[in-house]
Amino acid sequence: MDLLQPFAAIILVMALLGGALFLLKKRGAASFRLPGISVGTRQLEVVERVSLGPQHALHLVRMGERRVLIATGPASCQVLEI
Repeated sequence: MDLLQPFAAIILVMALLGGALFLLKKRGAASFRLPGISVGTRQLEVVERVSLGPQHALHLVRMGERRVLIATGPASCQVLEI
């Protein structure tokens, strides 16, 4: 009986952490890639995202060796720099 409570607490904490990571990944706030380990060759990668307001953002995207700055809004998407 003395060992049951700590194991139940550990399982509960792990389940809460797993749920939090699932929600963060679903919202795009977490990534499960390990640094230094590449699964495949990615041709398109979001390098950085800066929010300009509730519905506007700037995205720095890497396409192979090129980097492109893209502005997004509620009804538009525009390439600012190639």
